[in-house]
Amino acid sequence: MKTKWNLNLILDKETIASPEKYRKEVEKKTKAFIKKWLNNEAYLNDPKVLKEALDDYSYWATNFGIYSDESYYYGLSSSLDLNDPKIKAASNIIHQKVVALYNETQFFTLQLSKIEKDVQKKMLASSGLSEYKHFLEQLFLSGKYTLSDKEERIMNMKSKVSKGNWVDMLSGLLAKEEKEILDKNGKKAVKNFSEVMELISDPNKKVRDKASLALNEIFEKHLDVAEHELNSVLENKRINDEIRGYKRADESRHISDDVETKSVDILVETVTNRFDIAKRYYKLKARLLKQKKLEYHEKNVEVGKVVKEYKYKDAYDLVYKTFEKLDPKFSSIFKEFHDNGQVDVFSKKGKRSGAFCSYYTKKTPVYVFLNHSDNLNNVLTLAHEFGHAFHFVLSKENQDELNNDFPMATAETASTFFEDFVLEEVLQDATEEEQLSIMTKKLNDDISTIIRQVACYNFEKDIHNEFRSIGYVSKERFGELFSKNMSAYMGSSVEKSDGSQNWWVYWSHIRQYFYVYSYAFGLLASKALQKEVKKDPKNIEKMKTFLSAGSSKSPKDLFKDLGINVSSAKVWNDGLDEVEELLNRTEKLAKKLGY
Repeated sequence: MKTKWNLNLILDKETIASPEKYRKEVEKKTKAFIKKWLNNEAYLNDPKVLKEALDDYSYWATNFGIYSDESYYYGLSSSLDLNDPKIKAASNIIHQKVVALYNETQFFTLQLSKIEKDVQKKMLASSGLSEYKHFLEQLFLSGKYTLSDKEERIMNMKSKVSKGNWVDMLSGLLAKEEKEILDKNGKKAVKNFSEVMELISDPNKKVRDKASLALNEIFEKHLDVAEHELNSVLENKRINDEIRGYKRADESRHISDDVETKSVDILVETVTNRFDIAKRYYKLKARLLKQKKLEYHEKNVEVGKVVKEYKYKDAYDLVYKTFEKLDPKFSSIFKEFHDNGQVDVFSKKGKRSGAFCSYYTKKTPVYVFLNHSDNLNNVLTLAHEFGHAFHFVLSKENQDELNNDFPMATAETASTFFEDFVLEEVLQDATEEEQLSIMTKKLNDDISTIIRQVACYNFEKDIHNEFRSIGYVSKERFGELFSKNMSAYMGSSVEKSDGSQNWWVYWSHIRQYFYVYSYAFGLLASKALQKEVKKDPKNIEKMKTFLSAGSSKSPKDLFKDLGINVSSAKVWNDGLDEVEELLNRTEKLAKKLGY
């Protein structure tokens, strides 16, 4: 089992050292595509010609793309070392080439998105274009907000300096931080930023409190920089929205995610109206930890008398066993990733914090990124990220390049689906004390994924509205709005600890603009799918069909095929009812055990 990425699966060492041959081939194939279609307007009118053009475009995107292999390689490399100047230099060079080449090829989708309505209808009705129908539907919808070719070139060229560099700067500064604090054994040790973040949930209160103080110091140190960074991010968004004609700050996210604004609004309203579930949970957690109130950083502390450690081999074995029971296809992919070096497991100085799963094109391998610590939370993270991996792999196997993408809502349905099954595997041999710990953990995850992320969505709306109203948001005001929205879902059982108002500083989600709703959307939808599989294990085939669909249908239609109506509050309330039922059972068990 390999625990470090082998990025040479993307590019071999020879190509990395001397990329000229690779780049020339990309440029040659791209120029051939441009020559064939730039001045050929037939694809804008004739469905048969459009079919040929889309086939060519899909082939080019899969095999050459916009320096896809090299861009992917350096993007992943930077995650392993955020502060390596050689990687930064190479990333900047390839980014310039990517932007330049993208500007040369964007004519194809740009012109297609702007064709007349009657021609759009003809294209969508063509049986020869059926495999590309939803791709075209989305392209025609986006055409309303697409600018001219020259304007789009400017937007592409400014994206890194107007937003990306700001976000990368703050991430890099945080990744450099190290603090001497107490480790899990209560001894002083130097820890990097990711390790300190892990320790705020340590079972030992002294350890987690010291870790929290260290984080407060880090955030305070970078508070002025973060204020300017986030204001620049907000201003960039406002400018882009005004230029493109979006009426709401979150509208572009909904369109890019292929979901109806109405569905997201219903979801957010439904979850916000049931924040009482989280408030009850934190009241219970404070009691289980024998504290009058929780401090802000203690939200994710595991509770119960038994807090088992999971070394990575233990986590691997548990998750493999769970995947094997669901379907051998999943366990096979899981093992293959570890055999090939497609999983990077452990944290180190300079490595990006958190976890993710990444893919680029049908041709490039999928990679899973972790910062594993020996707790159940990280076991669930492993299951979560491999949910994404299964989605990517099955879609790559079944879809062409133009349908090999994922709206955030379906992506998060895939990732959250597998976590509950891992927890059930853990519960099978657990004592009542262990069950209490695990059930509390499950509640914690559900509330964080559903309710906390909706509170974050509400926070995002507040800061965008505030910026658009007054033109600049101070670090103090960011803190006030953050505390307001966090308190709204946590309630009076969670203390507004000194310094907690600054924890927006590291929250990368708010720099990615309104995608956090998808966590709630995905988990609540996945609960409905889990019900089907638990009712009849053969229904796992429905899940595999879902994972194989890519972006060939809208989320609304994909879920409709599975009997789920995402335009109704019922599906969201049904999922929240499940969370509340688990809370009821956990409260009863806690009372039985004398808490």
